[in-house]
Amino acid sequence: MALSRGLRCCQRVLAWVPVVIITLVVLWSYYAYVCELCLGEWGRGEGKMAYLIVFHVIFVLFVWTYWKSVFTLPLQPDKKFHMSYADKERYENEERPEVQRQILVEIARKLPVYTRTGNGAIRFCDRCQLIKPDRFIEMVNNCVGFSNYKFFLLFLMYSLLYCMYIAATVFKYVIKYWTDELTNGRSKFHVLFLLFVAVMFFVSLMFLFGYHCWLVSRNRSTLEAFSAPVFQNGPDKNGFNLGFVKNFQQVFGEEKKLWLLPIVSSKGDGHSFPMRTLCEAQNPLLANEEQWGDDGLDEENRGKIAQGN
Repeated sequence: MALSRGLRCCQRVLAWVPVVIITLVVLWSYYAYVCELCLGEWGRGEGKMAYLIVFHVIFVLFVWTYWKSVFTLPLQPDKKFHMSYADKERYENEERPEVQRQILVEIARKLPVYTRTGNGAIRFCDRCQLIKPDRFIEMVNNCVGFSNYKFFLLFLMYSLLYCMYIAATVFKYVIKYWTDELTNGRSKFHVLFLLFVAVMFFVSLMFLFGYHCWLVSRNRSTLEAFSAPVFQNGPDKNGFNLGFVKNFQQVFGEEKKLWLLPIVSSKGDGHSFPMRTLCEAQNPLLANEEQWGDDGLDEENRGKIAQGN
């Protein structure tokens, strides 16, 4: 028991390592761009103020959205999703994974939980110590859900813009260093490495952002993209798909002036989500889809319509 809690504590501490690394990289990029490049090499050039103003606008939006993504607590699930003290003690004292899985199945039997992990187990958040409601995922050392998914998308977008702006404005100085027009050795290192890091992050973030844009257009969570949510007549990967406009508004809201700002504007309450019309969802072809096994859902629960959280 003590060992299990110790490992869980270490896991929570290590979860902050990526956040610290990203923070250090961002702080270094700010120093390299502003101090070494703008105030150093551009100190004698024209137009540096315009570059600095644009840079700081993007930088503030980038840091703001990152902060909101990491530190905005997700909408808290109902108390019924939390484990009782007795169940928690029973779960933590059990070392056999298959028995732990069965304990979660027993606890989730009376909950409106209809999605599973890839291997069919109950989705359990070790960090929050609760049964995960449907449509909850975990990234950036925080549970990403209804309350902060917009912030996460904006963080990806402004990260791309930040990297693209740095790469575009730094490139000509890389050429000058390459042709020996500039000779400052310390600035040369910062500028060259700044371009490399900006391009590297831009390429990786471009695919991640594109993927999440596709998810928004289909109104799917990351898990739903791999495993279709279960409805009354079986799995339906398009069960929450209301069309591009309504899908977009569920995340960003209807107030256009708030779309690009990390301010809450998403539609809904985060506890229930609109689904396609009943006639669309009750497609007879869905009856042939693979059903969940008997590991925790009785016949009555399998017949209910899933409500995401």
